[in-house]
Amino acid sequence: MAENEKAAAAPEQPVVPRMQVAAQFIRDMSFENIVAQKGIQGDVQPDIQVQVNLDAKKREAENTYEVISKFSIHSKNKADGNSLFMMELEYGGVFVVENVPEEQMHPYLLIECPRMLFPFVRRIVSDVTRDGGFPPLNLENIDFVGLYRQELTRRAQEEKKGQTVS
Repeated sequence: MAENEKAAAAPEQPVVPRMQVAAQFIRDMSFENIVAQKGIQGDVQPDIQVQVNLDAKKREAENTYEVISKFSIHSKNKADGNSLFMMELEYGGVFVVENVPEEQMHPYLLIECPRMLFPFVRRIVSDVTRDGGFPPLNLENIDFVGLYRQELTRRAQEEKKGQTVS
């Protein structure tokens, strides 16, 4: 009986989320050097815009998910507004995720998984822009928590607009 009391009195061990990167891959990539095609005159002051979209889906294997980070990068000349280059990259990872409650899985997949992939994306973007004839573009760190919150806010506003129209 004393053993049962000890077991009941012992604090429960917290369940630690576990993530394993099973695979990483480039799903799609394009780079267009517009300057080489059209030429450029005068002073070049690049203005770089980066858009990021994330997508996640469950795969057939148990506890396995696919997360895709989509980057759209457009560089324009501040002086005249002409495009310098455009790059699109879809980079994915296959993750085995365990010990994450179902209600926390969506944010986990769209915050923690892209955070694990980001250093590889940064390296690819840097190499491709350098090999494309420009100085290497080193992407700034991305706040995936902030990005997730923005997406939730956008969806809530879209849903609200949809209800207003009816």
